[in-house]
Amino acid sequence: MLAATVRVTHDLDAAEEAVQDAYVQALRAWARDGVPERPGAWLTTVARRGALNAMRRRQTLQAKLPLLSEPEDTEMPEPETITDDRLRLIFTCCHPALAREAQIALTLRLVCGVATPDVAQAFLVTEPTMAARITRAKKKITVARIPYAVPPAEDLPERVDAVLTVIHLLYSTGHTAHSGENLVRDELTDRALDLARMLRLLLPADREAVGLLALLLVHHARRDTRTDAHGRLLRLEEQDRSAWDRELIAEADRLVVAALTAGPPGRFTLQAAIAALHAQAPSYAETDWPQIHTLYDELLRIWPSPVVALNRAVAVSMVAGPEAALAEIDALERDGRLAGYRYLPATKADLLHRLGRDAEAAEAYQAALTLSGNAAEQEFLTERLRSTG
Repeated sequence: MLAATVRVTHDLDAAEEAVQDAYVQALRAWARDGVPERPGAWLTTVARRGALNAMRRRQTLQAKLPLLSEPEDTEMPEPETITDDRLRLIFTCCHPALAREAQIALTLRLVCGVATPDVAQAFLVTEPTMAARITRAKKKITVARIPYAVPPAEDLPERVDAVLTVIHLLYSTGHTAHSGENLVRDELTDRALDLARMLRLLLPADREAVGLLALLLVHHARRDTRTDAHGRLLRLEEQDRSAWDRELIAEADRLVVAALTAGPPGRFTLQAAIAALHAQAPSYAETDWPQIHTLYDELLRIWPSPVVALNRAVAVSMVAGPEAALAEIDALERDGRLAGYRYLPATKADLLHRLGRDAEAAEAYQAALTLSGNAAEQEFLTERLRSTG
């Protein structure tokens, strides 16, 4: 709805107001007349009409009024490079005049519908900090008069990495929900996968667009095995590999091979290659950990992220043992950038437990439990905490 309405207004605040007003009208009209056959279309039509009416009221030059009196589909001409409204608006919001984090945060919040606390979690900052960043980004758009127009084809490449990051974080937010009862939010993962497929069709020669799609496909292939029938979280070694979607894994493998052979791999292609190795292993015990360790070394070289360093530590533990990995965890704790990131103490706890240092492991599990807001994760961590007793 927001994406469709912005195409009319070219103003995000005005579009948001029109969308909110459409919901208010729906509460009244649907209670009186019943829910229409196509509620989404009803809401979008009302929002767009409301936006056009608001534009008419604000218009002061008589010469421009006829342009605003056209049917609801009338809008300022834009390149038709991107046909999907959601993807169009993502590219629009990822404007280079905004700081990179502001582009991504604003897009996740307003275009993808990710709640501010979840956006904050993705950036490892507090909710008030993220809310302030989003507000500043919106103000800058207004003050700088940044147009809500889809960039022409030649300007797309400078925005692609931000768009890829948005789609990846959208999937990650749904893949393991930060809060709530369920581990997965299917509406977010499905939306992200759809966007990744469309982006690959839009930019078939972009290796990282191919890599991102491959990465999401591998994750999607095992989505139904990540919890048991009662919603209990299952670790990778506990999952039923026979239930993984082999067609998705095969599709991802073809994409990874294509991306790797086309040139030097980027961060999404390397992550996809790592995920593919996990998916192709006949069993957890037969996982090619040395190759995964090598890929993580390269990933950390081109993308020195503390989260990558944490994931690499797991591979180190499988190749060189938990003691070697603990040294890397200690370094990450001293670094401080992952303070408040629940997977840091959870990983440390697992390593300590493997070493038989259960008292220390219990303390780390408790720290991870305090940081988690997801019920499935909390239950899992509680079980792990009991195992140290």
